[in-house]
Amino acid sequence: QVQLVESGGGLVQAGGSLRLSCAASGRTFSNYAMGWLRQAPGKERAFVASISWRGESTYYANSVKGRFTISRDNTKNTVYLQMNSLKPEDTAVYYCAGDESVISTKAAYWGQGTQVTVSS
Repeated sequence: QVQLVESGGGLVQAGGSLRLSCAASGRTFSNYAMGWLRQAPGKERAFVASISWRGESTYYANSVKGRFTISRDNTKNTVYLQMNSLKPEDTAVYYCAGDESVISTKAAYWGQGTQVTVSS
């Protein structure tokens, strides 16, 4: 079992930045691919970014490419999402996810979510 706890959400103006963190505990963190998904009001949960277990491969949704950066520190059991040039359409609850395979809406482990609100 892996427990995930997100932090770093909040309210920011358009064009601003936030960094989300996800602290993992339980099974060996470095064995898992990690990622972030988000869910806006009235919409389905959607993939944002993921990173392989060693951190050598990263993947991004087209909507965030060039603005968001995912990274991980396996010595701290933590994955990060640096979000720059934020837009109002980035407003959502952001969820950290972990899986032995692919990060998707069917990931095995989830955090409780952290709210990100971008004002125009």
